[in-house]
Order: sequence, then structure tokens, then C-alpha cells
Amino acid sequence: MAIRQIRQEGDPILKKKSRIVENIDEKIIELIDDMIETMHKYNGVGLAAVQVGILKQVLVIDIDDGNGPVAMINPVIIKTKGAEEMEEGCLSFPNKFAKVIRPTEVTAEYTNIKGERIRVKAKELFAQAIAHEVDHLNGEVFVDKMVPGTLEYVTPEENK
Repeated sequence: MAIRQIRQEGDPILKKKSRIVENIDEKIIELIDDMIETMHKYNGVGLAAVQVGILKQVLVIDIDDGNGPVAMINPVIIKTKGAEEMEEGCLSFPNKFAKVIRPTEVTAEYTNIKGERIRVKAKELFAQAIAHEVDHLNGEVFVDKMVPGTLEYVTPEENK
């Protein structure tokens, strides 16, 4: 496993759509392992492959609920419910936070590392993280969706 470089604000790759994963092979498993390690190193809740420069539909999420990280391959949000203004940050936009309107619940389908198609109903932080990371796979970033006037800059010391 290795820590990958996180692409930062202004990198054009963050605006590109990710490609479907056709085959779950050793490279995809290694990518997932590296993404989990990278996400944990930088205290993230989620990370999309595009954020480490790989245009593949892969994301990882760990909401620190005791269940460990979840890896989602080719995720699709098939249903949303409710809407709430939530504060978000992003590893690709260090020290920036803004309010974004996100669904309070999402139903998503994804393929796990065993190749099984899974359906999950997520609420609260898990739903928010899925929506945020799926946006990344579609070339969208949270500052594009922020509620106007809510962007805040935090010094690295305040962000600890």
C-alpha cells in the first residue's frame, strides 16, 4: 500500500468524468487499498479515484462508524430523499469549507471488490459522502454546488 498524491483545486482532472471499471483486477484492488490509506492519512471521510489522478469509477468512504471503510466500484445513486444544507470540505480543496444542499437519504448501487452488485440505503453522513464522491466521478466538485456566500477558509492550525 502507498500514499497517493491528492490532486488539488485547479487540477483539470477534477473536472473530468471517470470511466466505468470493466474488470476488478489486482490494479483496482491496489488502487482501493492505496486510496483507503491516503484517505486515512489525511483524515478524510471519502476519496474518489479521480482525486488521486485515476479516471476510474472507484470511491472509498469511511465515516468512522465502526464498520470500517467501504469501497464502491461503478457506484450509481438510484434514489434520493429529502434535502438539507450541510457543511462540506474536500481533500482536494484543503482548508475550504462551504454549505451544500445534499439529500438526507440516498439509495445507491455499486460493485464490491468481490464483483457483487450491492444496494445500500444511506442516511446522514454516509449519504452525504456518497453524494459528494459520486459527484467527483462525474467531474463535479463541492464548490460548484455551494450555497452562495458560505465558503470559509480555515487555517491549517484551525483544521486540526
